Amino acid sequence: MSVAAMPLAPNRARTVFPVLVAASICHLLNDMLQALLPAVYPILQGGFDLSFAQVGLLTFVYQMTASILQPFIGHFTDRRPMPYSLPFGMASSMAGLLTLAFAPSYALLLVGGMLLGIGSSIFHPESSRIARLASGGSHGLAQSLFQVGGNFGSALGPLAAAFVVLPRGQSGLAWFALAAIGGIVILSGLGHWYRVNVRTNRTAGAAPSRHATLSRRQVSKAIAVLIALLFSKYIYLASFTSYYTFYLIERFGLSTKSAQICQFVFFAAVAAGTIAGGPIGDRVGRKLVIWVSILGVLPFSVALPFAGLAPTIALSVVIGFVISSAFPAIVVYGQELMPGRVGMVSGLFFGFIFGIGGIGAAMLGTLADWKGISFVFSICSFLPALGILTMLLPNLHEPAAETGKAAR
Repeated sequence: MSVAAMPLAPNRARTVFPVLVAASICHLLNDMLQALLPAVYPILQGGFDLSFAQVGLLTFVYQMTASILQPFIGHFTDRRPMPYSLPFGMASSMAGLLTLAFAPSYALLLVGGMLLGIGSSIFHPESSRIARLASGGSHGLAQSLFQVGGNFGSALGPLAAAFVVLPRGQSGLAWFALAAIGGIVILSGLGHWYRVNVRTNRTAGAAPSRHATLSRRQVSKAIAVLIALLFSKYIYLASFTSYYTFYLIERFGLSTKSAQICQFVFFAAVAAGTIAGGPIGDRVGRKLVIWVSILGVLPFSVALPFAGLAPTIALSVVIGFVISSAFPAIVVYGQELMPGRVGMVSGLFFGFIFGIGGIGAAMLGTLADWKGISFVFSICSFLPALGILTMLLPNLHEPAAETGKAAR
């Protein structure tokens, strides 16, 4: 795939869809590799006799590695963009996957998780910047297209584990090194497009560091609110990402394969919600989307622990669709608060969700060992109530004012 021949229009007013599609495909490949780790937890748990707390620690190590590094990488690349670092990030993910495939001990599983985390920490800030640059001013649409690739990748993880890894065991993870190689090739092309079409030496300082009408204190307060909203969203999602298969197996007696298929259904709903969230935010405003997508999911999340199998699957679809529409709106809202710090904001938010997801997985794993998986889903069901904090966010410009604006 050659994307360098797709130049930006004057003032970057045209959306460069080939670049967005390529970035989305790479996001799909990256997040599919990442999603393989939690998807094969039942295999690793049986092979290494892991407790839920050890499963949570593995997730914690993986996600904290990405969380700690991403904001720093984003801040650094705001000043000195490094799009050619993207293939190296994918190579790190491939190394982590191969380590997990052939690890003889729990300690090496942790090493593999760390390498996966490093790969994600490099991938997200720079690829998110490329998506914004190719947006042509339709920032929500571009962010949704970029993120939906990651959501589909996350959805494919359980299916890949069920149909490729499960029949072959732990070593079956090695087959996905081929996907990583494909990602390296495409990311090299994206890096070339960035170099050809953007004067990287002028990227830093090309936009103000914060919103023109807000004080530094107001921006900091708004960022803190967004982080609190991400906390509620991703601690709740951690229960699905790491423990939904265990919940279905324990409560309804499903087989591992059937439970992984149900998790795929949930992740597919998340992908659909991500597609919807960005364009809707472009039209009606990001704050409204954040309101509805987090607080609006509360009735469904509270009902889920009391539902039977079929209603549980149906509720998981509604929850996944509604709550996932928030993230594109939150990312673009944060980028609008700090337009000169696109990489840092992207790294902060992506890094935070990895970190809070890891902390949440570790905490919920320990809680599951103590009180059971069903209790975990019951207690987490109230987390979307924190969506009420959206009222503290300032109102930015009207959605229509974005039309034709240049992407940074």
